[in-house]
Amino acid sequence: MARVVHFDIEADDPDRAIAFYHDVFGWEFEKWDGPIDYWMISTGEGDEPGIDGGLARRDGPAPGDDGASSTYTCTIGVDDIDGVLESVAEHGGRVADEAETIPGVGRLASCHDTEGNRFGVMESDATV
Repeated sequence: MARVVHFDIEADDPDRAIAFYHDVFGWEFEKWDGPIDYWMISTGEGDEPGIDGGLARRDGPAPGDDGASSTYTCTIGVDDIDGVLESVAEHGGRVADEAETIPGVGRLASCHDTEGNRFGVMESDATV
C-alpha cells in the first residue's frame, strides 16, 4: 500500500509561514542549499509517527477564500484542539470549520494558514 512520505506547503511570504507553523506547532525549518527557495520541515522526532515536509515560495495564485485548494489538505495530530485553534487565530491564521466530533475517532477542525493554505487538525480520541 502506498503511504504519504512528504508534504509541501506553498507560501507567498515564506518567513511569515515559517513563523506561523513554528509558533503554532513547534515545527523546525532549515533552508535548503539548492537552486530554489525551499525549506525542509521537521515536524517531530524520528521515533514518533508522522512525516516531514517542505515549504516553497508560491509560484502561482493563492487558494481562494471559497475553500478551494490546489494542493492536498494535510491533517496535523494535536493534543489540545481547542488550544491549537486559539493559537491559529493568534498567529494570523483562520479557523475555517470549528472542531467537530467524529465518533470513534476524535475531534477534527479545518483551518487556513497565513498563506491561505487549508489544513486540518485532529485530536484523536477513540472513546468519543
